[in-house]
Amino acid sequence: MPLSRRSLLAALLTAAPVAEAAPVLQALPPARAPAAEPAEGQWFPLTGDDGRPVANARLPGELVSEIPELPGLTLAGSPEPAVTLYEFFDFNCPWCRAAARDLTGLLAGNPTLRVGLVHNAILSPGSAQAAKVALAVQRKAGSAAAFALYGALLGRSGTIDGTRALDAARSLGHDRAAIEAEGDSDLIRRALAAHMRLAANLGLSATPSYVLGTTALLGHPGGRTLARVLAAVETCDSVLCEAGNPG
Repeated sequence: MPLSRRSLLAALLTAAPVAEAAPVLQALPPARAPAAEPAEGQWFPLTGDDGRPVANARLPGELVSEIPELPGLTLAGSPEPAVTLYEFFDFNCPWCRAAARDLTGLLAGNPTLRVGLVHNAILSPGSAQAAKVALAVQRKAGSAAAFALYGALLGRSGTIDGTRALDAARSLGHDRAAIEAEGDSDLIRRALAAHMRLAANLGLSATPSYVLGTTALLGHPGGRTLARVLAAVETCDSVLCEAGNPG
């Protein structure tokens, strides 16, 4: 059941400090939104790697334009991209682990792609703690360091919380105490609130969700499908280059 904007932000603002361990999560189901009838759940008739329909929606351009202005936005890939893909993710989302592998591969094989990471830490207090650590690393060391931490954390099994995120940051060469202090600052709290508020305003309750232009993909469609979508956007400025697409 998607969180309301009110309950989502209330959970964020009361989240524990980044160093406090979160309770162990129960096994989580795949985070893809349930398949719906095309008229209700699909703006474009997309199919994922598994043959299932990919839920997608059209987004208001005025809200999409706020994404590049988010404080602490992590960017990876081309500085002059042909296509920019934004991922809204949670460190404790099972499908986000597959997404991280696929995005890393897509970046390696596509020199004109840029990926932007937006924190949508809706699954647990530990997710918010880890997001604060990542935002602190981004602020202290830049996007490349934050993207390395993203890959390291989503390459691990088990629950990710503030303690594990701080340990990972330390293993990547960051000063653990300095990152912890930065992560507990009001500036980082406000940055995370801005990320989650925009995700809620865009209606991105599935993790991961992707934004390409004014189209949202809800759930991870698989690496091959993402590659096709990116190629379509570069070719025809649409996630699907077929006659009869919605305008």
